[in-house]
Amino acid sequence: MLSSPIQLYKKAYSGLSRNSWYLCLVMFINRSGTMVIPFMTIYCRHELHFSISQATMVMAAFGLGSILGAFIGGRITDKLGFYYVQVMALLIGGVLFMVLGYQQTFISVSLGAFVLSICNEAFRPANSTAVAYYSSGENLTRSNSLNRLAVNLGWAFGGLLGGTLAGINYHLLFWVDGSTNILAALLLLKLIPASKVMKQIRKSIATGKTTSPYQDGIYLAFILCAIIFATCFFHLFTMQPLYYKGPWHFNEFFIGLLMGINGLLIVIFEMVLIHNLENKRHPLNYICVGSLVIGAGFVLLNFLPASPFSALVVLVFITVGEMLAMPFMNSFWIMRTNPGNRGQYAAIYTIAWSIAQIISPLIGGQVVTYSGYYALWWLTGAMCLGASLGFMMLYRKNFKERPVPLEETVF
Repeated sequence: MLSSPIQLYKKAYSGLSRNSWYLCLVMFINRSGTMVIPFMTIYCRHELHFSISQATMVMAAFGLGSILGAFIGGRITDKLGFYYVQVMALLIGGVLFMVLGYQQTFISVSLGAFVLSICNEAFRPANSTAVAYYSSGENLTRSNSLNRLAVNLGWAFGGLLGGTLAGINYHLLFWVDGSTNILAALLLLKLIPASKVMKQIRKSIATGKTTSPYQDGIYLAFILCAIIFATCFFHLFTMQPLYYKGPWHFNEFFIGLLMGINGLLIVIFEMVLIHNLENKRHPLNYICVGSLVIGAGFVLLNFLPASPFSALVVLVFITVGEMLAMPFMNSFWIMRTNPGNRGQYAAIYTIAWSIAQIISPLIGGQVVTYSGYYALWWLTGAMCLGASLGFMMLYRKNFKERPVPLEETVF
């Protein structure tokens, strides 16, 4: 009876390169400390006594910094390679997390969030490029899912621990988050020594084409839809915790528990799901469905009673939508790249999420202030529907056949 599930999971995880697994471990260590940003709005609102508008503006500062960080990170990655960009971003970011924990005023917290985000987001284009570099065309989406598995397993652990630490002392969150950043950098240096990869990375960059992503109209249309999608998704971390803490009266531990369950569901089910879906339909089809499911999850908040069970139902909807959409979003843009321009493509994709990180709390804060949470959840559902229609139109207009998988040498 158990042989079939065991074989299913074995097939889902087979065929991935050793360095893909090393990146997975590094990402897990890094994300195990992810606990500042999920609790930042609550920290600003209830510990520093900022207004809702100020708390959401701090999150917007994270978004502004991430735009600049992604742009810088993508440019450096295409010039020098992804290796040292990851290492330096992790080391410096770790120190900046600790510094941010000592800021008390709205100006200093906002400035600290901005500078920290520049460093943090410089890591993302480099890491996305590394994941693609160590993948093959046949397992590209699974390699991205493996990286997401590490993120979400770390997120599950970090969310649970973060909720506990927040109940003791919020400043502990900043120290733990910073320490795991630094530990991840040291682990990367140990597991994948620079001397073994830098020569190959430089050769790959030198032989790659340099077509600009700004001339790729299909990609830019995809980015516009991705911004709308990501704006809605970020409500999971910016507005939903405030909703649960306020109108639904959940404590920090339970909010952290919900975040942990989100990560665990992804860890348990995503790789198997992707194994069964990968290369069977165009990625935009799955992204379209995922957008609809996430929108439905947020709209359910207007219909369900305030209870832990209701929160779990909403979480399941959002998590399923996330698993359907996000791995294939990464695959879609990577398939349009080569080693010579992948950093810039990754930067624009990261910037799209950064823009959404700005828009999400600003829109959310204003809508809640003037119209309430009921209006916010309906607006979020409508925006997800709009994003889904955009992805569908992009597919129908430009893709009649399945794309040729990325051809990449695995090291």
